[in-house]
Amino acid sequence: MNNKTLGYLYVLIAIGIFAGQDAFSKILGEKYPPIMVTMIRFWAFAFFVTILAAAAPGGLRAAVKTQRPLLQVLRGVLLVTEVVVVVISFTTAGLGMSQAIMQVTPLMVTVLSIPLLGEQVGWRRSLAVIVGLLGVMVILNPLNVHFDLRLLIPLGASFLYALYNIATRAVGSRDTAVTSVFYAGVVGALTASFIGPFYWTPIAMEDWPAMAALCICGATSHYFLIKAYGHLTTVEVQPVTYLQLVLSVALASLFFNETLTTNMIVGAVIVVGAGLFTVWREHRRGIAERHADAATE
Repeated sequence: MNNKTLGYLYVLIAIGIFAGQDAFSKILGEKYPPIMVTMIRFWAFAFFVTILAAAAPGGLRAAVKTQRPLLQVLRGVLLVTEVVVVVISFTTAGLGMSQAIMQVTPLMVTVLSIPLLGEQVGWRRSLAVIVGLLGVMVILNPLNVHFDLRLLIPLGASFLYALYNIATRAVGSRDTAVTSVFYAGVVGALTASFIGPFYWTPIAMEDWPAMAALCICGATSHYFLIKAYGHLTTVEVQPVTYLQLVLSVALASLFFNETLTTNMIVGAVIVVGAGLFTVWREHRRGIAERHADAATE
């Protein structure tokens, strides 16, 4: 099995685990406070990344060293906050609808990269962002008299995750992937632990298997995604990750009796298409910049 094939296998495994993670989050989020569910999940995640960092070259001492400590801490806070909002979204807006709306995240990253990273966005990517936002409007269907303001919750989750991605890009040139994932897990667990205990609710014996499964999914999904990025580029990984939307919608229909609407399907197709175009344009721009740098050397 060559490196590319192995990379795609890792992505598919990660996507399947992410879909299961979302389902378990919805099950538990409907019974227990989302912050408590997230806190337990991040405890397991922090334990996993600590072991991962200890086994990496240089051990924990190397993983803790960062040139952007404040930004790394901010990443952890953003990630755990985003997960809490996602769990709330799954239990209020629905699993399928939430996943459809949250596909706008890559487009939000493109928009936020202008003021926060100083990137320049050409007219093609700007048009893709506009088209993607129109797709979100189709999903939300604001002209419908039954428009539900709770559908704005997954948009808030997308915004938080976009900020997390921007922060990850900012530290990526300075710190290793092991350092970044270590801070995301440990800081996230510490942040949740400041609030979560106040919402502690005894977990029923029959719900512990789902909680254990959520913790395992939370750790292994990130592990396989990291492994995938070791063999593939972002432009190769991103299109495959959209399969998670298909899996999540399938789970929402089969296990949670959620209904797919025409505007949700059409809007999701528009958003995913715009997101794929944006990723492709960023890839082309990266190639052009590398060629320009090579020509000046």
